[in-house]
Amino acid sequence: MAKANLPEITHSISIDVEPPVAYLALTEPDAGTDLSAIRLRATKDGDHYVVNGTKTWISNGIEGNCLAVLARTDPKADPPRKGLSMFIMEKGPGFTASRKLEKIGYKGIDSAELVFDNFRVPAANLVGGEGKGFYCAVGGLELGRINVAARGAGIAKAALDYSVQYAQTRKTFGKPIAQHQAIQLKLGEMATRVEAARLLIEQAARAYDAGQRCDMEAGMAKYFASEAGLENALEAMRIHGAYGYSKEYPIERLVRDAPLMCIGEGTNEMQRIIIARQLIERNPV
Repeated sequence: MAKANLPEITHSISIDVEPPVAYLALTEPDAGTDLSAIRLRATKDGDHYVVNGTKTWISNGIEGNCLAVLARTDPKADPPRKGLSMFIMEKGPGFTASRKLEKIGYKGIDSAELVFDNFRVPAANLVGGEGKGFYCAVGGLELGRINVAARGAGIAKAALDYSVQYAQTRKTFGKPIAQHQAIQLKLGEMATRVEAARLLIEQAARAYDAGQRCDMEAGMAKYFASEAGLENALEAMRIHGAYGYSKEYPIERLVRDAPLMCIGEGTNEMQRIIIARQLIERNPV
């Protein structure tokens, strides 16, 4: 999918591992949703930059071999976001994945803490020029939020499908629980969340494909679909009863995976702020 106004990468890097596993390194111990607080330092030294600092909660940090990393090249920039630059890096001396971070869910990929100790990266690996890193990151977050929204909707749909099947086979008081009004109310709400999430995701994806600004649409999709995933997973656990809390059924995995969708690619609290700001900006008095 094409996207306007993103810096063009004019260089190339050779990765020895096939196929390459690429990842994005933004988050730090004291900087997540607030990218302007990033401290990882990249200091110019001839035709290289020397990188020092730490990144954390980086997906594919252990298994990955090529990453885009946001670093501070100008500590005196005002506003601070103008002092951030994006680099393409390969693992090497001075760049290590110091530890794997254990999670309650979403274990299909690793999450790691990365340490840079006088790591040297060629100046040619700078993307878009010094001071353009914040805009590289933000430009990619719209697509990232649509991606997270789709994952949240997938969890919501899986929770619904499992619940519909289970409710027709599990019997209480002489009949399937699907015939009890309390369960029907839950299924009705779950199905509506799934369809509403899907429509919001499609709306955001169309805007992105058309090259339009879609931070509000992506924020709406990410916020609603991720909350739908969490709510449906919890309702599925209630419908399944003790089996929903057991590893014998897949519901417990949905419950463990769903909360990450509400945090990843910007918290849902931030999404609501973005939505509100865009509403005001697009509807001036």
